[in-house]
Amino acid sequence: MATPDLVFDRARVAEDTLVGEVIIRHRLSTRVIHWAVALFFFVSLVSGAPIWTPVFGWMASLLGGLNVCRVIHPWAGLLFFAGSVLMFVRWRGDMRIEPGDRQWLGLKSVRYMDHKEADVAVGKYNGGQKLFFYAAALGALGLLVSGIVLWLPMRFPQLVRWVGILLHDATFILFAIAVVFHIYLAVFAEPRTLRAMTRGTVTKGWARLHHPGWYREVVEEPRERG
Repeated sequence: MATPDLVFDRARVAEDTLVGEVIIRHRLSTRVIHWAVALFFFVSLVSGAPIWTPVFGWMASLLGGLNVCRVIHPWAGLLFFAGSVLMFVRWRGDMRIEPGDRQWLGLKSVRYMDHKEADVAVGKYNGGQKLFFYAAALGALGLLVSGIVLWLPMRFPQLVRWVGILLHDATFILFAIAVVFHIYLAVFAEPRTLRAMTRGTVTKGWARLHHPGWYREVVEEPRERG
């Protein structure tokens, strides 16, 4: 017998919809894009780190050697950027920066992380998630531009190559740190958040705690209208 989550995917239930005791937060297409971007990022990481420094030379053996890494890395990077573009198009409607988001990025974000106060205005995504969204998009663009310079170095003057190396290294380091923090938040800081990107659903209690504004839109307002 099919599980409820699989039924949701086959029926293509719209996001932001209450179904029984759970809310559809991410449809299957959304989750596929997210995990594809994650996969291409980690392939780029594993193939690029041995090229970057011998410290990570052991990673090259995971893909068949350093020469294989040199072939795989630029193509994995292109796929990562393509997936990031799809992700940007898919999410940009929900990621508009509102006045409340700027306030959330201040003291309210600290209280949120301590689970001491839930900002009743927080919608489907909070200010921190929106900031990460745009930072990730900018980072993907930076990796693409600098990566092309490194991929085809003889087509650019020496100064451009130097700038490309610095930009690629700095963007990668910041991106890697941000991804570690992103994983920490999803797995440890906010329990059950990962479920939204695996099964596509969240409980009403989770939505009410972390995104009360979104909870009202999905659960309470339709009930009041009905």
